[in-house]
Amino acid sequence: MKKYLRILYCITVCLTVGFLSGKITQSSINTWYPTLIKPIFNPPNWIFAPVWTMLYILMGTAAGLIWNEMESQTKEVKNALKYFVFQLALNALWSYLFFGLQNLLLASIEIILLLLVIFECYKLFKPINPKASYMLIPYLAWVSFATLLTFSIYYLNNF
Repeated sequence: MKKYLRILYCITVCLTVGFLSGKITQSSINTWYPTLIKPIFNPPNWIFAPVWTMLYILMGTAAGLIWNEMESQTKEVKNALKYFVFQLALNALWSYLFFGLQNLLLASIEIILLLLVIFECYKLFKPINPKASYMLIPYLAWVSFATLLTFSIYYLNNF
């Protein structure tokens, strides 16, 4: 039972970060964001909430699976979870930079760091629990796309 509670706890933390990030973006989605020039591949606004919800659930499940390995690989698990918490903080920071501060340049720079930390997290998770690392692949793919999207929006609105 303890193992499932850890997973549930991690999912709850991830969804809470997502909820708080959504609160930051909410006012800008209806006011500032529609005024930006966006690339042709920009997805419709309605797609973001279900995609992020799925990603936060996968991320939380992955983190919980890693946490459940604490007894056998304490040092590795602690290090992997530190990176996980760091990437989660960077995830929230991007929303604040992009939608809160409306700073496209800082958001573009920060998302590269986010992508690198997610990749490092994936690499740290893999030897501990390969299934957990695979759960980060959709997140890596989405943030890779979001990186391209962020840079494209920055470029289209500043040049």
